[in-house]
Amino acid sequence: MKDRTYDLEERLINFVLLVDGIIEKLPSTRLANHLSGQMIRSSTSPALNYGEAQAAESQRDFIHKMQVVLKELRETKVCLKIIHKKKFLINGDILSVLRENEELLAIFAKSIKTAKSKLSN
Repeated sequence: MKDRTYDLEERLINFVLLVDGIIEKLPSTRLANHLSGQMIRSSTSPALNYGEAQAAESQRDFIHKMQVVLKELRETKVCLKIIHKKKFLINGDILSVLRENEELLAIFAKSIKTAKSKLSN
């Protein structure tokens, strides 16, 4: 993902597609199948919850929904790390997705921190 977009919704949707690319390459083992199902849920959740955060009813509601985004991104990261350690895929396939995951985690952590600081002002 050399061409970064600052539209977070679009970036989260693209992340889902990147993770799906990983899922589709996994072997059919019990562990890979379990991780696949888990990642389908955890990687799609951030895009959906970010959409909900845009329509938050309050600052606290916004923060809560953004924290759900962060939680699901973290869960996806752990799944990706397990896949990487298990060597289900070639490094290049998964490392770029892990990098994007890390960048999204940093963006949302910072956004939550900023939103929380506005609550106390």
